[in-house]
Amino acid sequence: MASKTHAFEADTGKILDIVINSLYSNKEIFLRELISNASDAIDKRRYLAATDQSLQSDEAAAITLVADAKAKTLTIRDNGIGLNADDLTSSLGTIARSGSKAFLEQVEQAKSAEPKGDKKTKDAAFSLIGQFGVGFYSAFMVADKVEVISLKAGEGAAHKWTSDGRSGYQIDKAERANAGTDIILYLKKDAKDYLDETRLSYLVRKYSDHLSYPVFWQPPKVDEPRQLNSGSAIWTRQKSEISDEDYTQFYRQIGAGYDEPFMTLHNRTEGVLNYTSLLFLPTSRPFDLFNPDRKSRMQLYINRVFITEECEDIVPPWLRFVRGVIDTPDLDLNVSREMLQHNPAVVKIGKAVVKRVLTELQKKKDKEPEAYAAFWSEFGIVLKEGLYEDQDNRDKLLGLSLFTSARTGQLISLADYVAAMSGKQDKIYTLSAETVEQAQNSPHLEGFRARDIDVLLMTDPVDEFWMQAVHEFDGKAFASASRGAINLDEIAPKPSSDEADNQPADDEELAPLLAKVKSILGDTVKDVRLSKTLTDSPVCLVADEEGMDIQMERLMKAHNKDFTGAPRILELNPSHGLITGLKDKIKADQDPDLVHDAATMLFDQALILEGRTPVNLTEFASRMTRLMQRGVSA
Repeated sequence: MASKTHAFEADTGKILDIVINSLYSNKEIFLRELISNASDAIDKRRYLAATDQSLQSDEAAAITLVADAKAKTLTIRDNGIGLNADDLTSSLGTIARSGSKAFLEQVEQAKSAEPKGDKKTKDAAFSLIGQFGVGFYSAFMVADKVEVISLKAGEGAAHKWTSDGRSGYQIDKAERANAGTDIILYLKKDAKDYLDETRLSYLVRKYSDHLSYPVFWQPPKVDEPRQLNSGSAIWTRQKSEISDEDYTQFYRQIGAGYDEPFMTLHNRTEGVLNYTSLLFLPTSRPFDLFNPDRKSRMQLYINRVFITEECEDIVPPWLRFVRGVIDTPDLDLNVSREMLQHNPAVVKIGKAVVKRVLTELQKKKDKEPEAYAAFWSEFGIVLKEGLYEDQDNRDKLLGLSLFTSARTGQLISLADYVAAMSGKQDKIYTLSAETVEQAQNSPHLEGFRARDIDVLLMTDPVDEFWMQAVHEFDGKAFASASRGAINLDEIAPKPSSDEADNQPADDEELAPLLAKVKSILGDTVKDVRLSKTLTDSPVCLVADEEGMDIQMERLMKAHNKDFTGAPRILELNPSHGLITGLKDKIKADQDPDLVHDAATMLFDQALILEGRTPVNLTEFASRMTRLMQRGVSA
């Protein structure tokens, strides 16, 4: 048969330029594309051979990589269905069909539509790209010339397709002993590393480790090839066939961790969208859990071909610790297999994954509360990000959330807190602090403890953010123990005391004290008032009803050194001896210097009690020295 030369149409050069230089962000995926095509060819032969025995092969299905360092060629060989001359034209020549002009028009429309957010137009363009079989043409990213030598199963003549990707392609007769295809890449100068066994082995494990068929490396001058991939996908097997040890080994393989999985979720979904999911929730927190650049370790496969580990639509950031695999046959790979962002099918799978994880966590929380509490201690801080970011799943996450109880020091759920509330309590009280220890020592808890009212301690930075968005649980509003004027006597009266020294003066008698302290402190405080919650401490600082808690102020200052925050309200304990003594000094108009130092020191003490530093440490030390001298000499 005479050589047939087919000239590419005028637009083809533009199309190949787009394929080679624009659509693929990573050259190495040419190998993934060609191995995937080889796997598809083997699948097709096995399918057709089921009804036509003449198509059956005496050889085991396999894909083989062969490198020739002298010729600078890499061959991808399969024993699949093969191609005849017509197939070579229709399958590899589709890029020269009349649709190329429409393709270019769609790409141009996509480019112009992108800034406007016209996603439908963009998707339509990339859908059209998929019709051209461009995955094969990714070979030209690394090759100056490509030869395809193929013998179709059941036929006697082999053919060779040759192209440089620019001037057209030729189809000639060729020699090949068995059915299948060889794709021979004449590598560019900057692609010689694809002749290296180590490099190829890495790429095969990365992209094609779980193909149904073995991928071999045929070393030069060696008879026996070496298998590069595992050739099996654990997630495709029945759960009854997989041991806990098998799951753990795979979990460690994909997660680079050494712990045991806290939970393993293996599920096959069939219906409008078909996919298999194998999800692992770790037991121990990975070292980079809070790294802002940390990527999800959820791997997306399409028909056992690895696509990406960076698909944000599958696992939201607040589930970034979940590891595993999603494998589906129902996604359109388009061209580069990296254009999956906001794909409706991927979004649907992602929602199902989130629902499954939250459902199983709720079951674990209900059935094994101690194990769940240990898990929450590791990952609760990340899950709580979802309270702020994911309104759709907020109620489920609130049900899963645990917080330290000021009463017991143990983790409790919001439902448990509400169930233990007294009859008159209608709010869920919280207190923000840097640590549980700091919160437990806060004067803001004194009145609550005296009345046996529990307070939930919020010690994670994320708490300040989600509490801006979440205002209630089960009809009970959240209320900060350090914000606003709280009258706990309306919930439960403070236990009475027989000690006369502990009986507070009336408000009218204390009015001069409040006015004097406010005049001394000036604008450093918003107001000075009597506390209805303090029992042991003389003072504390609170925010007004609309103000920031101290923790939020700390976070704001950490991100903006110029942030000063708003003046807070100084509350005085009318039952404390220090306050009543200061009241008497002011009433008698005695020792104004002592009154000034005492009032200022009370403010400094309040700052220290909430973990802050007095504004001027030198003046603070001087005041302390003066007051101690008076005490020693008295």
